[in-house]
Amino acid sequence: MIKKIRVLIVDDSAVVRQALMEILSSDPEIEILGTASDPFIAAQRIREAVPDVITLDVEMPRMDGITFLQKIMSQHPIPVVMCSSLTEEGSETALRALEYGAVEIIQKPRLGVKQFLEESHVIICDTVKAAAQARVRRIRPGIKQVAPKLTADAVIAKPSGNAMIQTTEKVVMVGASTGGTEALKIFLQAMPLDAPGIVIVQHMPEHFTRSFAARLDSICRISVKEAENNDTVVRGRALIAPGNAHALLKRSGARYYVEIKDGPLVSRHRPSVDVLFRSAARYAGKNAVGVIMTGMGDDGSKGLLEMKEAGAITIAQDEHSCVVYGMPKEAVKLGAAGRVLPLENIAGAVVKECF
Repeated sequence: MIKKIRVLIVDDSAVVRQALMEILSSDPEIEILGTASDPFIAAQRIREAVPDVITLDVEMPRMDGITFLQKIMSQHPIPVVMCSSLTEEGSETALRALEYGAVEIIQKPRLGVKQFLEESHVIICDTVKAAAQARVRRIRPGIKQVAPKLTADAVIAKPSGNAMIQTTEKVVMVGASTGGTEALKIFLQAMPLDAPGIVIVQHMPEHFTRSFAARLDSICRISVKEAENNDTVVRGRALIAPGNAHALLKRSGARYYVEIKDGPLVSRHRPSVDVLFRSAARYAGKNAVGVIMTGMGDDGSKGLLEMKEAGAITIAQDEHSCVVYGMPKEAVKLGAAGRVLPLENIAGAVVKECF
């Protein structure tokens, strides 16, 4: 019998607690260990039975979620998924939570619980299951009917096999999920000022990627911004796909640019790494480098294979350096990864391939 993932839900809203209970209970691999309306009650629950994963609100009475997170990660690390409404101010707070050791972010209902359940319950369950697999370290001073799992065909046609001839400019496509915020920071901080143009899909909720990009921009030599429709892919800049929208690489003459568009969930995600990678295979071919990083599931594995078949250089992060060895593992199994490298070596390998 498979051991279920035991989850403790910590949120001061009874509506959110109930919604998360319904979402997570719908997955046969997840069990609700208990709920708590604030961190003090949560601490008592943890003394009674240690959960495999905690979902944690940010703003709560008596003690805020960030403070409680710091206590958990400094005393007895447990995988934590932050639950935030992710307002513009809140998204910055949630981003800080990732720096303090949270594994992932899930988004509270904005437009009512029913809509949240219908579109988001699969992603929430996957996020919690990814968190249960995560390697957390001590920090010191989602039964509803599941929608079909769509492929990149739902957004962009397969590459024709007639990708354009190689030019002097290379572009880099990167996909990441659970654990990707830290991995991307390490990768981008290692990039030189004249790094090739980079486009990134990191699985994140809407209204979160802008703050994430701004923070990276402040600590990296290259510029980093949330991608907007028709942004040019240029040297010295990384574009991060906005949450809840697909990002595609396109080309007009010698100019590469991104198209930001709506569309169905692909591989359970929007934005989807498969969509980005397929567009790179179609419009960049040998001019592209594809990198797949830490994350649960298989989003990006098929797209990376299409990039490789189109002549692109393809790299997967190795198991040891991943928080969750899911997406890279699936890419390796498919034969999509030309090279498998530790995280700290990926940036150097990418730069070497592009110059």
